[in-house]
Amino acid sequence: MYIPNELLSRLVGARLYSVEIVLNDYVHLKFDGPASGGEPAVLACYVWPVVESAGRVWRETDLGYADSLRKLTPGTVASTAERTGSGLRIELDTGTLVIHPALDEVYVEIAMLTGFDDGAWMVWRPGEDSFEDLV
Repeated sequence: MYIPNELLSRLVGARLYSVEIVLNDYVHLKFDGPASGGEPAVLACYVWPVVESAGRVWRETDLGYADSLRKLTPGTVASTAERTGSGLRIELDTGTLVIHPALDEVYVEIAMLTGFDDGAWMVWRPGEDSFEDLV
């Protein structure tokens, strides 16, 4: 049974230590810490997350967007939220990531979270779970 924020909240206390932009198509955010044990927890974002930091909002098309992502490292996750209408929100001590795309920004999947010791994982798609408003 799916419970919003149950898996995402496992990132609380973890450190965002890597931001990898893959072929300018998507981004991998890698976290270490108690929830992930030996392997990193990886949030693969198939839509570009919005970055909120220092009173400013950066979107993928903004000059300085990649720098704003990079400056989130080595931030520690303070809180997470997941709900219909606002998507995913990850608050770090260095800034905030928000994932709630417009429907025309999604090709198949929005994001996928993997890498936990117990094998738990999650894929978010439009029209499902916390993105049921994207139909």
